[in-house]
Amino acid sequence: MKNTAISTGMIFALFLIGMAAVPHSEIQADPETSGWINIMPDSSFHNWTRIAIPPNRPLAPHSQWSVDAADHRVICAGNGGHEWLRYDRNLENFLFHVEWRLTKHEGGKGYNSGVFVRNNQDGSIWYQAQVGSASGGYWFGYDNPAEKGPIGFNLKSQMTTNPVKPAGEWNAFDIRCQGAKLVLKVNGIKTSEFDACKNLEGYLGFEAEGSRIEFRHMRIKILK
Repeated sequence: MKNTAISTGMIFALFLIGMAAVPHSEIQADPETSGWINIMPDSSFHNWTRIAIPPNRPLAPHSQWSVDAADHRVICAGNGGHEWLRYDRNLENFLFHVEWRLTKHEGGKGYNSGVFVRNNQDGSIWYQAQVGSASGGYWFGYDNPAEKGPIGFNLKSQMTTNPVKPAGEWNAFDIRCQGAKLVLKVNGIKTSEFDACKNLEGYLGFEAEGSRIEFRHMRIKILK
């Protein structure tokens, strides 16, 4: 009986170690573990497309995006102008988990990137979860009311907490898009909510805006 108890204890300890290895926000992204779709691109970026910002501007001839297959990361060098990398699947209601890390540089200022959801195909209508160093974590973008042209919005002033970690450290975004509501959690903490989204379907992606940044653990779960 004593040996059985020790064996059970060892199994439980290994379980706890395994749980500790999973980022907290990843565990909290959804209570169910099934139904998640890994959308990590391959080295050819099949099903992903570079789109210029604004969309009528020519793209740089050489891509600033690459894949580190060994470490399962997408890397944006940040040296190819303003653009976004679009996942080529039109999505309606879904959960989206992604982790990102800005590369720390001398001076420590000027960090900028973003995570898009519900964009239209060319990105002229867009919803962005802002990425920055010890900043970001809020929604802003250009919405599309039917009776008017695009109208900008920025919810930074509505933030009551900012759990974003500084450049060089990994952060996790957990995003829920359901109906007209977009909810953003940063490192497991809700930081921003936009409840008047007019585009009820669209494309997700990542922004290149002059900063070197890495993305990993990207996956989606389709909701009804």
